[in-house]
Amino acid sequence: MSATDEGRASIVKGQKSEAAVQGSVYAAGVSAETVGARSLFLGVVTLPPGKRTKAHVHEFHETAMYMLSGEAVDMYSGPNLEHHEQLNIGDYVYIPANVLHVAVNRSSTPAVFVGSRNEATVNESVVLFPEMDGVVP
Repeated sequence: MSATDEGRASIVKGQKSEAAVQGSVYAAGVSAETVGARSLFLGVVTLPPGKRTKAHVHEFHETAMYMLSGEAVDMYSGPNLEHHEQLNIGDYVYIPANVLHVAVNRSSTPAVFVGSRNEATVNESVVLFPEMDGVVP
C-alpha cells in the first residue's frame, strides 16, 4: 500500500542509481515505485563526465531541472536541435513534452541536477531519435 493510499507523508532515503535509456543516470526520490506517486517524479539526475544523452523527447510529460553541481552542460533543443544554450550551477531548465533535446557534459566532472516531471514512473515516456544523434557536435 502506498503513502497516498494510507493518507500519510513519506520520507524516502537515498536510492540506488539507474541508467536511463537516454543516457543520464537517475536516483528516484519521489516516484510511483518509491511512494506510489500518481503524477510526480522528483529525483537526482546525473550526466556523467564526457557523456551526452541520446536525442530524445519525453512524449507525455514536462520536465524541470535545477543544476546543483558540475561544469557547464550544453543543451540542444528544437525540431533540428538548432537551439543551443549552456546550463551552469544554479540554472533551471524547462523541457516541454515532445521537445527534441540532447544534453552534453564536455567536462571531466559529473553534472548533477534535481529533476522533476509530471510522470511518476522511473521508466518515463522517452522516445529516442537515433537519426538525430549525429547532429550535435
